[in-house]
This record gives sequence, structure tokens and C-alpha cells, in this order.
Amino acid sequence: MFMTKNVIKNLLCKSATRMYPAVTREPFAGFRGMLENAIDVCIFCKKCQLSCPSQCIKVDLKARTWECDPFACVYCGVCVDVCPVASLSMRATYRPVTAEREMIFMQGPPKAVKAKAGEKKEEKKEEE
Repeated sequence: MFMTKNVIKNLLCKSATRMYPAVTREPFAGFRGMLENAIDVCIFCKKCQLSCPSQCIKVDLKARTWECDPFACVYCGVCVDVCPVASLSMRATYRPVTAEREMIFMQGPPKAVKAKAGEKKEEKKEEE
């Protein structure tokens, strides 16, 4: 009999939970959100990989790839702080709902081949 009052109250008042993902709330101030990488700016220095406490980031300099496991990431923001070229950032939005485990995999642009000093001199002579 003591629960009847609570049951009726819960049936007649507004729901205490949201119907996520259909209804989302605005992020709090200082919310870190999703990890993003501007792969064109990234220099593949591995500082983010070495500083990550959950070891969810893998960087390959030779293949110029950057990979992150969002299910292992704790979204602490340490990788964003140590990035020397500011290619990493945290977007203040919630990660979309997914039924499968998806890795964030990015392939960087191929490394530009630098011309040798002797080849540069020959190119300048040809232009003149």
C-alpha cells in the first residue's frame, strides 16, 4: 500500500529519462566530446600515442596512418594538449550511436619528396 502513491505519481508525471538518441541534451560547459584529427596537418610524430593513458591511439609514420579506438578512449584530452601542430581537437558533440565497434582510421597524404641540392641548381639554370 505504501508503494501505490509512488506508482501513481510516476505514471502521471513527466519521464525522468530522455529517449536517447532521438532526444539529446546540450553538452555541459567544458564537455570534451569527440576526438578529431586534421590529418592534413598531422606530422605523425607519435606524441599523442605516447601520452595517451588508455593507449587507444596508434600512429604509423611509414604508412602515414592514424588510428584511434573510440571505445577504449577515456576522452581526457591529453593527446590534444601534447600535439605540437594542433591537429587534434575535441568537438563538443556526442558520439553517434553505433551497433558495431568502429575504429577511427585516417590515412595521411603521401610525404612530399624533397629535391636534392644538385637537382635544384639544374632546375634554376634551365629556368634562366
